[in-house]
Amino acid sequence: ETVIYRIFYHINRSGNGRLTLRELKRGSLVAAMQHADEEEDINKVLRLVSRYFSYEHFYVIYCKFWELDTDHDFFIDRENLIRYGNHALTYRIVDRIFSQAPRKFTSEVEGKMGYEDFVYFMLSEEDKSSQPSLEYWFKCIDLDGNGVLTPNEMQFFYEEQLHRMECMAQEPVLFEDILCQIIDMITPEREYCITPQDLKRCKLSGNVFNILFNLNKFVAFESRDPFLIRQEREEPTLTEWDRFAHREYIRLSMEEDVEDASNGSAEVWDESLEAP
Repeated sequence: ETVIYRIFYHINRSGNGRLTLRELKRGSLVAAMQHADEEEDINKVLRLVSRYFSYEHFYVIYCKFWELDTDHDFFIDRENLIRYGNHALTYRIVDRIFSQAPRKFTSEVEGKMGYEDFVYFMLSEEDKSSQPSLEYWFKCIDLDGNGVLTPNEMQFFYEEQLHRMECMAQEPVLFEDILCQIIDMITPEREYCITPQDLKRCKLSGNVFNILFNLNKFVAFESRDPFLIRQEREEPTLTEWDRFAHREYIRLSMEEDVEDASNGSAEVWDESLEAP
C-alpha cells in the first residue's frame, strides 16, 4: 500500500486516483521498475528505485504513523498530528490539513486521517522542494482558493509562529521583515502576489512554508546548521526526503536494537532468578 501511495503521490498530478498513459510516460516509474528488475539487491541505494520501492522509507513512514496513532485504530486526529516532529507544526496549518484543503481524505471517518492521507502529508512535510509538496502546502495557505498567496494569508499563519517564538523566549521576527525575506527569496512576477509558478521557479521555495508554520525547520534554516550544510555538499543528489528518511531509519533501528537488548536482558535475569 505504501508503494502504491508513493507512486500516485509523485505521478498522478490530477489527483483523481487514476494514472493516465501520459502521466506514466512523464513519470519515472517505468525506469524505476527496470532498475528494480535488473538489480539483485533491492536494498542498494538507487535513488530512482528508492523513490517508490525502498523498505527503509516504508519503515520510517509506517513507524511515524504508528507512533502518532496512540490508540492504534489506524486513524490520526488533530491532536495526534499536532505531535508530529516534536510539535513542529502550528495548530492553524493542522486545521487546514483536516479541513481537507490540500487533499480530500480517503479515510471517510469524520475528523480523522487514514494511512494513505498520512503518507501524502508526511512526504509533503519532509521534502518541500518537490512539486507535489509545493502544491499541497500552497492549497493550505491559499485561504480563498484564488490561486495566489497574499500578504494577509501569509500573515494569518505566521502570527502563530510569532506567538510560539515569544513563548519560547526567542527573539521574535516581525512579519514585515519576514515578508521582505520571502519576496526577496521568491521574486514573484507580481509583487506581493505569489503563484504556484513563482514557487516552482525558486529552489528555496520550500523554506517559505517552513517560515509560516514549522518553527523547528524555520529556526534550522535561519541558523543554517553546519552539519546539514555539509551533508548537502557531500551528497548533492539526495533529496530532503532521502536525508530525512535515512536519519530516521538509523534512529528507529537503534531504538529497536536497544529494546531487543533490554528484552533479552530481562529474559536472562528471569532465568537467573528461577535457578536454584
